[in-house]
Amino acid sequence: MSSTPLFTPPPRSAAATPTTHSTQVDKLALLIDKSKSINHLHEIHAALIRRNLDHHPILNFKLQRSYSSLGHLHHSVALFSRTQSPNVFLWTAIINAHSHSGLFHLALSYYAQMLTHPVQPNAFTLSSLLKGCTLEPARTIHSHAFKFGFASDLFVTTGLVDAYARGGDVMSAQKLFDTMPEKSLVSSTAMLTCYAKHGMLREARLLFEGMEKKDVVCWNVMIDGYAQHGCPNECLLLFRKMLGDKVRPNEITVLAVLSSCGQLGALESGRWLHSFVENNGVGVNVRVGTALVDMYCKCGSLGDARKVFDGIQRKDVVAWNSMIMGYGINGFSDEALKLFYEMCDIGMKPSDITFVAALTACAHSGLVNKGWEVFNLMKSRYKIEPKIEHFGCMVNLLGRAGCLQEAYDLVRSMGVEPDPVLWGTLLWACRIHNNVSLGEEIAEFLVDNNLASSGTYVLLSNMYAAAGKWEGVAKVRSLMKGSGVEKEPGCSSIEVNNKVHEFLAGDLRHQKSEDIYLMLEEMNGWLKARGYTPNTDVVLHDLGERQKEQSLEVHSEKLALAFGLISTGPGTTIKIVKNLRVCLDCHAVMKMISKITGRKIIMRDRNRFHHFENGSCSCGDYW
Repeated sequence: MSSTPLFTPPPRSAAATPTTHSTQVDKLALLIDKSKSINHLHEIHAALIRRNLDHHPILNFKLQRSYSSLGHLHHSVALFSRTQSPNVFLWTAIINAHSHSGLFHLALSYYAQMLTHPVQPNAFTLSSLLKGCTLEPARTIHSHAFKFGFASDLFVTTGLVDAYARGGDVMSAQKLFDTMPEKSLVSSTAMLTCYAKHGMLREARLLFEGMEKKDVVCWNVMIDGYAQHGCPNECLLLFRKMLGDKVRPNEITVLAVLSSCGQLGALESGRWLHSFVENNGVGVNVRVGTALVDMYCKCGSLGDARKVFDGIQRKDVVAWNSMIMGYGINGFSDEALKLFYEMCDIGMKPSDITFVAALTACAHSGLVNKGWEVFNLMKSRYKIEPKIEHFGCMVNLLGRAGCLQEAYDLVRSMGVEPDPVLWGTLLWACRIHNNVSLGEEIAEFLVDNNLASSGTYVLLSNMYAAAGKWEGVAKVRSLMKGSGVEKEPGCSSIEVNNKVHEFLAGDLRHQKSEDIYLMLEEMNGWLKARGYTPNTDVVLHDLGERQKEQSLEVHSEKLALAFGLISTGPGTTIKIVKNLRVCLDCHAVMKMISKITGRKIIMRDRNRFHHFENGSCSCGDYW
């Protein structure tokens, strides 16, 4: 204990006057407020006990609050328990301390005790309760706000909006927010978060644009909302607007924007952001480094990803997972498995996601034996029970390798209820290997159990079309129409000069459409001169051969490729992202164009990456 007195006591011969006592209390209160360590706070507490001031209401309140703020809630509870007839401020302090620590059930218990004593709450009591409140208690507190006259208090209404928003009651949050006479930055941010979290991006943007003051938190909510709900282009555009408005981004901003760059395959934008992070004080910690690895992998730039990965200090399992998955989806299965075993050898315990990444790598290269080895290792060494995602990876691996019966038997015996995704994986394997009978059986099961998606119908239609069973194709289309199911349109995007351009099949909307279609004609000439024959089996309509060929010529990925050829210099790598699986014909065209032009073409489809170079693909025509 320090020998320096905390305050100077009055001389023994002098009687302590009220003014002297008040001065001592003020000094001690100030010392408590300034205390930054638990040891110093203990010293002050000891001094209070020696001078019989430990029950002083103001000092007791400040001690209780300081103990909890320093992470010693048990001391706050001990103090509170010894307090005779605590007033509303002490009750509120202990309630707030438990709410702040995430112990809402105990905060609610103290609130119930407070009402029975009886002590009437104030606005801060209710707003403290609302900090971690779940939906049903929030509704009760809302009624108490009316009962005790705090229904119009800004802090209480803001807390209620936030509680309703967190609980998913958008209507109640919106209704309460609309009736607030004064809308603070906090309440507006709470409502903005509610809209963004539930995908109501139009409403969120309207509120965002109407806010007079916006801090970095508001910008992050809106930017992350776009990133999380499949609007990466809007995310990047808003980020550029944020920079234009001189708002300094932070780590949360960077993570959301990197996610969007990865979704779009926007490598140029991702590299710029990487440079921005390193040169503007954000810093590449484990979280940002992992996001960079993920972004570079999704943009097909594995060299950049590995460089970032190797530079991450104190890598956690998430960082390892990102790099392993990156190798896997890009078709570099040997590198993925090498990294997986290296991770295990250094004592880093893999998670269930690690095994999904390793099994995905096996599936993309048809490594059946290695896949079973990894799958069995999960349970035997690491005691991780396989989840439906792991079974899905194994079904994908077996099915793509042609082991359809083994895959089907695994689905039937796995002990976990198969979901539509897993059945769809098996159905896709039937499509690859033209097993129409098993495909029909699976599709019928999905339709009968209301588990069929648009993908189910499309895959079955594909199988019928490939087998020339046009009656089956017509039947499936009729089923789709009757069920209100629509096929997801193919969409391909390409980034040129930091701008992302999107194309649908047969698209005429682009301002350079005329030049794009002239390049398509030139491409067709190159292809035919080298013996290319269109693969019309992939056309799902009963058309004449020339009509089928014309349908193939305007697939979205070919439009994106043509645009890339006219918009970038010779030798520049062309990167395309497609939302669906690339078709056999487009895959063949990409291989040939890479050889004819001497360009490297990287395409990311729904399942994996394809690196086309000098007439071949990294997938080895296995995808």
